Amino acid sequence: MSAKEHHRIFRSGWLRAAVLGANDGIISTACLMTGIAAANCGYYSIMSAGLSGLIAGALSMAVGEYVSVKSQSDIESADLQMEQHSLKKNHDDELEELAQIYINRGLSNRLAKEVAIELTNHDALDAHARDELGISLHNRAKPLQAAFASAVSFAIGEMVPLAVSLFAPIELFIPTIIISSVFSLGVLGAISAKTGGANIWPAVKRITILGAISMLFVSSTGSLFGVIGN
Repeated sequence: MSAKEHHRIFRSGWLRAAVLGANDGIISTACLMTGIAAANCGYYSIMSAGLSGLIAGALSMAVGEYVSVKSQSDIESADLQMEQHSLKKNHDDELEELAQIYINRGLSNRLAKEVAIELTNHDALDAHARDELGISLHNRAKPLQAAFASAVSFAIGEMVPLAVSLFAPIELFIPTIIISSVFSLGVLGAISAKTGGANIWPAVKRITILGAISMLFVSSTGSLFGVIGN
């Protein structure tokens, strides 16, 4: 017998929010701190900006993720209510519509009708939600879960450049923050790929390259403002 498959699609909701939050926490904080450091600001100004970014960023990620996913959840609920109403008022038409979906997928007319009847008798709304609307009970939008995962992961990600900045010598502050943050992004990419069952190397390469470009661009911008300010 073959080993039982362990699918990872059920992790997609919280994993997406967690990876997004941690990625944003590392990149945004590293960019903020290196940009301010490049503008020749003092150490305490840099740390204050980092701590303020942690609070503001975590709250922003939580609210943004909640509002976004709640909108998706509202749309799903509205569609399900509409479908439930149609199932009560137009039972035969809905049954024929479901059978036609299975015919389009390759089943014979007779088998498609039998499958549609069986699934309708078992749970009509679930059958139509899954096969007509593409809504799965396993993947329903969960606003609170997404908001919590995003906020916590953002805070954890932001701890990396903050922690490094406590020990980085001021003359090597910018390269130390960038190198440690890029390394952390690589670890994050590997973990997210492993958790999601994807290839590790493409995920690591993608996130480290884009993160490094972002940090280098912001530090260059900070240097420009530092020159102008002087």
